Amino acid sequence: MQRTLFISDLHLEDKAPDRTEWLLTFLSGTARSADAVYILGDLFEFWIGDDALSATAVKVADATASLKDFDVSCYFMHGNRDFLLGNSYATRAGLELLPETWVADFYGTPTLLLHGDSLCTDDLEYQAFRQQSRNPSWQASMLALPVSERLKIAQGARAISRTHTESASMDIMDTNPGAVSEAFRAHNVTQMIHGHTHRPARHTVDLEGVSAERFVLADWYAEGSYLEVSPQGVVSKPI
Repeated sequence: MQRTLFISDLHLEDKAPDRTEWLLTFLSGTARSADAVYILGDLFEFWIGDDALSATAVKVADATASLKDFDVSCYFMHGNRDFLLGNSYATRAGLELLPETWVADFYGTPTLLLHGDSLCTDDLEYQAFRQQSRNPSWQASMLALPVSERLKIAQGARAISRTHTESASMDIMDTNPGAVSEAFRAHNVTQMIHGHTHRPARHTVDLEGVSAERFVLADWYAEGSYLEVSPQGVVSKPI
C-alpha cells in the first residue's frame, strides 16, 4: 500500500517517557511499511545542541535510523523547540533535513510542508523570537556556550513560553488567514500540511475561486497520532 506519514509536535523529553514509547511503537510498526515519514518540527521539547544528547534523543536516533533497513526515508523539519538540531544528530538518526518550507508531490498532489509557526503572524512577540532564533550567527553563538549555560537558557525560554501561552489570546497564537492564503499562492499549491498550533483539523481555503486544503497535525500530549497521505486520500490515525 502506498502511503506517506506525517507527525509533529511530539515534544519528547526524558520526563515524558510515554510519548517516546508511542514513537518507538510507531517507528517499529506502522512506519516500516510507509513510503516515507516526515517529522514537521518539535520532535523534542527542547534542543541545546548535538553535543548534549538526552537518553531520549539516543533512543529516538536508533529507532529512526532503523527505518533505512526497510527502505523508508525519514525527513525532518525544524520546529520552534528543536531549531538547533544539526547535521551531526541528523546523520546519526538517519534524518534528511528539510528547509523551513518544502514542496513535494504526494501521489499527484503538490503539497506545501512547513512547521506552521511562520503562519502565526499575529503573534508579534513570538515572530521576533523566531527571526532571532533562526539567524545562523545567533545559533552559532548559542552553540559556543557551555552545555550547562545553554541548558539554563533553554529552561528560561520554556518558562517564558509558558507564560506567553497562558496570557496571549488563542486567536493571536493561531495561524493568520492572510498568511495561509499567501503561502498557498507563493508556492502554487492547493494542499498544505503543518503542525505547531496543536489544533488538529482539516481546513478548506478559498483561493479566489480555487479550493485548497490545509491539514494541521496533532500534538502528542494526550496520545500519539499521525497523518496518512495515500492515493486514496488523507486521514488522521492514532498510533
